[in-house]
Amino acid sequence: MKFAHLADTHLGYRQFGLYEREKDFYEVFEKIIDRIIDEKVDFVIHSGDLFDNSRPAPIALLAFQKGLIKLKNANIPVYAIAGNHDSVLRKNSIPPQVLFKKFGLKVISPINTNYMFDDVFIAGLPFYSSSQDKLLKNKLSELSKKAVNHEKSILVLHQGIDKYFNLQYELEIGDVPDNFTYYAMGHLHNYINDDFGKGKLVYPGSSEVWKTTELGDYRKNGKGFVIVDLDGKKPSVERITIDLPREFIDRTIEFEDLANGIAEIKKTIENFDKKPILNLTVNNVTSTGTAYEMINEELEDLALMIRPKFNTPGEENIDLIIDKENALGPIEVLSSRLESYEDEDITKFAAELYNLLSKDKTEEAKELIEEFYKEKYPVEEVEED
Repeated sequence: MKFAHLADTHLGYRQFGLYEREKDFYEVFEKIIDRIIDEKVDFVIHSGDLFDNSRPAPIALLAFQKGLIKLKNANIPVYAIAGNHDSVLRKNSIPPQVLFKKFGLKVISPINTNYMFDDVFIAGLPFYSSSQDKLLKNKLSELSKKAVNHEKSILVLHQGIDKYFNLQYELEIGDVPDNFTYYAMGHLHNYINDDFGKGKLVYPGSSEVWKTTELGDYRKNGKGFVIVDLDGKKPSVERITIDLPREFIDRTIEFEDLANGIAEIKKTIENFDKKPILNLTVNNVTSTGTAYEMINEELEDLALMIRPKFNTPGEENIDLIIDKENALGPIEVLSSRLESYEDEDITKFAAELYNLLSKDKTEEAKELIEEFYKEKYPVEEVEED
């Protein structure tokens, strides 16, 4: 028995505000669906962030509906959970995945936590924020007890685990039950394939380049999904990469050699089917205006977007002094300021609140604040005489 596992397709995402990039995500998703059908899998698991937000545009909903109907016509059922992007972080909220139940989508939720496919136990949970980690651990314990009764079992989660994330994680590796056969993870956009417990723990990664920080992993592991075979003693995992519609080109040029550098870039990209995203660094720039004008004049019509960075003489030496790997980001600074409280719940709450507010999710932030104070500082009702 084999199945396809994918995650973080982020349908509806308009990277850099460009509609062309939104269409790229739809195109990749369609390619993945067609490849899954060609692989003749028994079922599909999607581990969250199917959509880029909880209120997808009609075109994003239609893109998924087309793929789901293709799979249904091929007699391939789909099991899915909601991620942090395609769910509203409030009680009793309904993710957009529910809209597709009539088309056969099997939504794994806090109400319907598990399904059976033949003799395979498929269980999971939608995304839980770090402020809800106690509830998440309790629910995982419940699912673990159910999995004991099945020889083959799959746990579907959209969570960050400390072993693979830095500070922003919801679970420590020791919190994950170790008695499942396969761990179908989502949330991390890089590809991870690790041994865990008696089985395999896999993040298939995002289907497209959602952030430019993913380019390193993309060039190493590609973008796509995995095919998992459960017939052996231990699951075998095959990485399936999908050609992306558009290339990301990185180039570094010295200002004094800018003309030749631009000419080489033009030669590289002029025959591309789709205009690439060009990340261009120019060192030792003595005239930013001249560099900018040359780049735009020669490359503007050949690239979908040009993202230039100009370093003036001496800046390169400054960059060498800065330890970028160990530099503190906003979450790290926030956490260090809260150390004096010696309360892990407050630190997790602050980090989650920062994440919501930085994405302009004010309603979700209000809900988070209310839930935190109700749980942390409950007010006892006073009976009136």
